[in-house]
Amino acid sequence: MKYIVVLGDGMADEPVEALGGRTPLAYAHTPVMDALSKRAEIGMVHTIPEGMKPGSDTANLAVLGYDPKVYYSGRSPLEALSIGVPMKETDIALRCNIVTLSEEEGSFGEKTIIDHSSGEICTEDCAVLLDAVRKELETDTYKFYVGTSYRHCLIWDKGEVLELTAPHDVLGQKIGQYLPEDAALRRMMERSYEILVNHPINAERKKRGLNAANCCWFWGAGTKPALASFEEKTGKKGMMVSAVDLLKGIAAGAGMGVSIVEGANGGLHTNYEGKTEAALKAILEDGYDFAYIHVEAPDEMGHQGSAEKKVQAIEYLDSRILKPLTERLDALKTDYRLLVLPDHPTPVRVRTHTADSVPYMLYDSTAPLDETWDYNEEEGRKSGNYIAEGHKLIEHLFLKQESGT
Repeated sequence: MKYIVVLGDGMADEPVEALGGRTPLAYAHTPVMDALSKRAEIGMVHTIPEGMKPGSDTANLAVLGYDPKVYYSGRSPLEALSIGVPMKETDIALRCNIVTLSEEEGSFGEKTIIDHSSGEICTEDCAVLLDAVRKELETDTYKFYVGTSYRHCLIWDKGEVLELTAPHDVLGQKIGQYLPEDAALRRMMERSYEILVNHPINAERKKRGLNAANCCWFWGAGTKPALASFEEKTGKKGMMVSAVDLLKGIAAGAGMGVSIVEGANGGLHTNYEGKTEAALKAILEDGYDFAYIHVEAPDEMGHQGSAEKKVQAIEYLDSRILKPLTERLDALKTDYRLLVLPDHPTPVRVRTHTADSVPYMLYDSTAPLDETWDYNEEEGRKSGNYIAEGHKLIEHLFLKQESGT
């Protein structure tokens, strides 16, 4: 038996008026999900523990079977693991987004955050921009590390775990009240804007009608993580397939394999086919029992507030991941259990994460059911199936087959 999770980050949503009162998941043309749901268990799962902020860090830990209340030590440390940052026990890691701020004259705090991802800027351009910041701001206390796209890392020697605001939580708002209380971090953010606002890369981006990547934004502070081995916890050898450093970092900390897929960038036009092939290779050729295919695009489109693009991201997940994945496994007569779900909602209305429960679909190729439902939020609620503790969902995936239920 092979096990696969296909996770559409932020895929869950609220009913959208422009979509006829349906959610993007219900509105999207998803013939593969529709067919699988007729032969699957669907339901709702709560992935964000009470009292914790909704995010891909806590939610994906839960989906992988790690109780965030036990294992979560901050978002950025997990990303630091992914990019090979040598963290000491006394280090604090912070996410360093390169964001787009408005460029009107006036004080720094009066500027508005326009885009948390600088138009999904490519890693190559962002690395040049971060290097310009590093040359002026890096010291023995503060070290910058390049990540992927707009997502980078700052290591603060003997720092503090501060409450810092995620940029995607305050899109369209003036930044003053959300800046760090720590004077040094605040000054570095302001100085990074001064360094980047007129950088040649940003001048060229503006000529092309693209958002300028003009400021470093620090958030997600935390300490060095310590995750238990995924294989020891589950008895399954696992492979992570993701473009996002956070997911690759969780996998590295859990002792899972990490597949690097060329052209996978976390955006709407990522290499879906490459991700599918990487997962199939892992479970069919390389001896892995479990593959986790993470697709960031629905979340990014939710942050952009675009229902149309979020629908497109979900349709790509259906046609370019689920279709070739299931067709190959079925053609080879491989027994498999497939779990499809979001980690959390990212409603296009609010453009950020919420802590609401999300729909899951659990398909077993060896025990087809005969149901009438489709896979979406409303049908998941109507099913009556509910898993209150998200970190127990993966046990449901693995143990249900073994218990014969």
